Amino acid sequence: MASLDVHVKICGQEIIKYDLEIKALIQDIRECPGPQAVLMDLNAQVKDKFNQLRLRIQNLEQMAKEQDRETDQQAILKETESQHRQMLSNQTAWRKANLACKLSIDMLEKDELLHGGDGNIRQRKATKKNLVQTSSDITESLMSISRMMSQQVMQSEDTIGTLSTSSRTVLETNEEFKNMTGTIHLGRKLILKYNRRELTDKLLIFLAMALFLATVLYILKKRLFPFI
Repeated sequence: MASLDVHVKICGQEIIKYDLEIKALIQDIRECPGPQAVLMDLNAQVKDKFNQLRLRIQNLEQMAKEQDRETDQQAILKETESQHRQMLSNQTAWRKANLACKLSIDMLEKDELLHGGDGNIRQRKATKKNLVQTSSDITESLMSISRMMSQQVMQSEDTIGTLSTSSRTVLETNEEFKNMTGTIHLGRKLILKYNRRELTDKLLIFLAMALFLATVLYILKKRLFPFI
């Protein structure tokens, strides 16, 4: 059970990581100045992240079914449903970002055809500016993701340490229960032995009394009726 809880937490952290990476890539698509090859490469990365995210959500759903307690199962299923809705929201944002980016690229290409050389110069300047801004945004997003992942790792380490301590306590308690069980079994054997001894003593006393009474009766018979 403890091992399963750890896997659930790790899977949840991976889902958060992929969700943040997808959001960062969607923002890159929204601000992509072109050309189409760059947009296609970004879309390929987003598609790969969505596939990995979908697998992790499926894994989390499977872990929910393996829970022993109904409350734990429902809590994990609720989190799974929330992550699934978040994924659908990201897919919608992805489509909108693609439409906006393609429209922007088309407008830039038309503007380049209409204005010729001057337009090319302005376009190159705008492209460089956009690339610098995009690079800065990506760096900031990656730093934010890195900080969040570091916090999640620290939380996982604390959780694993707590689970390890709990496991040792459970093992020690189990050993104490085994010792108590052995003592109880020994006491039960002694009680049974004592009961058998008590029954044997009663039987011997009864036989002794019967023999004594038979002897007394025999003596009385000989004294009172010597000729019989």
